[in-house]
Amino acid sequence: MPRTRDPYPTEFRDQLVALARAGRNVESLAREFEPCAATIHVWVKQIEIDDGDRHDGLSSEERDELRRLRQEVKQLRQEALMM
Repeated sequence: MPRTRDPYPTEFRDQLVALARAGRNVESLAREFEPCAATIHVWVKQIEIDDGDRHDGLSSEERDELRRLRQEVKQLRQEALMM
């Protein structure tokens, strides 16, 4: 499925992640604000990976590179078919 634009502003996501990392319960944040707890957990995990605190996933930089490389491969395959 193609990635679409984030429905929540970056500042909002950053604020919720900061609250969660400061010790606020993710479930209470989900009740107080709109995103579900699972979404907030994903945001927190991604920030922890990007900060080097976790190593069980791709960093945002690596995800961007992978996305770019996949697009490049797709384009090269299409060009190869036209030859």
